[in-house]
Amino acid sequence: MQTTPSVVPTTFPRLLLDHAARRPREPALREKEYGIWQTWSWQDVADDVRHLAGGLAALGFDAGQNLAIIGDNRPHLYMAFIAAQSLSGVPVPLYQDAVAAEMAFVMEDASIDYAFAENQEQVDKLLELRERVPGLITHIFFDDPRGLRHYTQPGLMSVQALIELGRRHESTHPAFYSDAVARVQPGDVSVILYTSGTTGKPKGVCQTHASFIASARGGVETDGLNPRDNVISYLPPAWVGDHLFSIAQWMVAGFTINCPESAGTVAIDLREIGPTYYFAPPRVFEAMLTSVSIRMEDAARFKQWLYARFMALARRVGADILDGRPVGAADRALYALGNVLVYGPLRNVLGLSRIRVAYTAGAAIGPDLFRFFRSIGINLKQLYGQTETCAYVCIQKNGRVKLHSVGEAAPGMEIRIAPGGEVLVRGVSVLKEYYKRPDATAEVMDAEGFFHTGDAGVIDEEGHLRIIDRAKDVGQLAGGAMFAPNYIENKLKFFPQIKEAVCFGQGKDKVCAFLNIDFEAVGNWAERRGLAYSGYVDLAGKPDVLQMMGECIAQVNADLAAEAGMADTQIARFLVLHKELDPDDDELTRTRKVRRGFIAEKYGVLVEALYTGRTAQHIETQVKFEDGRTGTVSANLSIVDAKVWPAVKAAA
Repeated sequence: MQTTPSVVPTTFPRLLLDHAARRPREPALREKEYGIWQTWSWQDVADDVRHLAGGLAALGFDAGQNLAIIGDNRPHLYMAFIAAQSLSGVPVPLYQDAVAAEMAFVMEDASIDYAFAENQEQVDKLLELRERVPGLITHIFFDDPRGLRHYTQPGLMSVQALIELGRRHESTHPAFYSDAVARVQPGDVSVILYTSGTTGKPKGVCQTHASFIASARGGVETDGLNPRDNVISYLPPAWVGDHLFSIAQWMVAGFTINCPESAGTVAIDLREIGPTYYFAPPRVFEAMLTSVSIRMEDAARFKQWLYARFMALARRVGADILDGRPVGAADRALYALGNVLVYGPLRNVLGLSRIRVAYTAGAAIGPDLFRFFRSIGINLKQLYGQTETCAYVCIQKNGRVKLHSVGEAAPGMEIRIAPGGEVLVRGVSVLKEYYKRPDATAEVMDAEGFFHTGDAGVIDEEGHLRIIDRAKDVGQLAGGAMFAPNYIENKLKFFPQIKEAVCFGQGKDKVCAFLNIDFEAVGNWAERRGLAYSGYVDLAGKPDVLQMMGECIAQVNADLAAEAGMADTQIARFLVLHKELDPDDDELTRTRKVRRGFIAEKYGVLVEALYTGRTAQHIETQVKFEDGRTGTVSANLSIVDAKVWPAVKAAA
């Protein structure tokens, strides 16, 4: 399966200069600071990038060197990417919530001498690393000076001072920047993005200007993105999805990106901006649905009745209306009324009232969650890809969205299913190499140039790809039934009360599960019932909460019983963990993917208890706090038998 791209190879610095020449005064970037939106025009961005590059060059940053970038979404952070690229250097973004010890591997692997840090928190981490590894990180540039006035360590400089240094450099080297940009080639590495390290040490994925620009152009042309579009940039800049949407597509389409004031104000800023184009991983949409559910539980009875009535209609005809399919006149009229009374206000509350197109990627999204957003008129679609493919392999086109597929091959991409079911891809987005790891590159790239994704999937008769699960996670129960844990977990996470789920069953006689409650949703539910609790551990172990979790699992089991070949994968037993799974405890990656093998080993005593028929198990777990300290959490966990259903026979 292959499609043909429309690609004009170029580089990110040249794209920026082109926008500055064609639309110098139009808004390129906004940031909310102290409650007020500040705007950079395309000319402003080009000027700041030029001066940042000049300042870096004056300090010795040269072609082939790597610039670490650590922080939240900030204008000068995004400009730092292009400034490094302008000098034929390579930006290396790191997750801003990682502790210093986690950063150490990447900083040493990428031989970082120059680092861009957002604020005091990130500067402190870098200074700690520099003390630990002498000779590492000679220059640190900070964007936010608060708290850093009395720091006197060598090599520490504010971004404003770096820009001023660049201005002075330009006055004595007027042709320097244009000459440097002219030397940058489409095939040069434009960024090194480190993988999340689900199964081992992270690997640096080297992507070129050409690969990311071609990937961005494919999405821009598919959805007609243009300079009038608005995007809110709030996801980690170290994640490939943010790099595709907030840098690559920004540079290709020329739309405006908006940086929120803080992580805590994203929902408010989203409503203020009213983006026309939106991107989020499934966990963000799960959180949105949870907030809606909490609001409705607190609403008056009439509003609850109205919501339930119109949401039932939306589930039945909403997606068809969105896709322009035939719908009866009566249903269409009722849906229009629902749009006034329920769907429109709901979209507005979520900050999605002006959305023309929205995407989700990074993990599989449950079909029920997917259906919910499309049914209320949000044009949510799936994008499939990996860090090694610029998050760009499949794309769903308007009018051709299927709930259980991730779409067709994106422009410039070719997909093949290997005999064992693994998805193989080849095309414009595939990585150049793993940084300093020719052995790892050879493992994932075959002689024909296909990248081995590690995902198991099938292609249907219309050319749509359906991802079953990670190939290494797909297995069989002892009785021979296929076991795809991620598929079941996504069904569980549709319920607003369930924040995370981990299913086990490979080689076993039944499926068992760990659950995390959503503390906000379940806490609200408990308070409305007068159920007192002292914290997460206490609430998670309440008999009423366990009963509610059992009811959610019973509904999932009913769905599985009705699906062909899935009845044997119903969840037989479960427990609610005494703590939330956390990246700081190595249970999740920084992109919140479950580290299944690690969890199975760490909580081996709980897995054993599930499969040996015990009704309770004591557990004591070490946890890490944000300041680096450690502690323990212990509890006696109840193990519950879930309701399972007989398989539903297909109609003759």
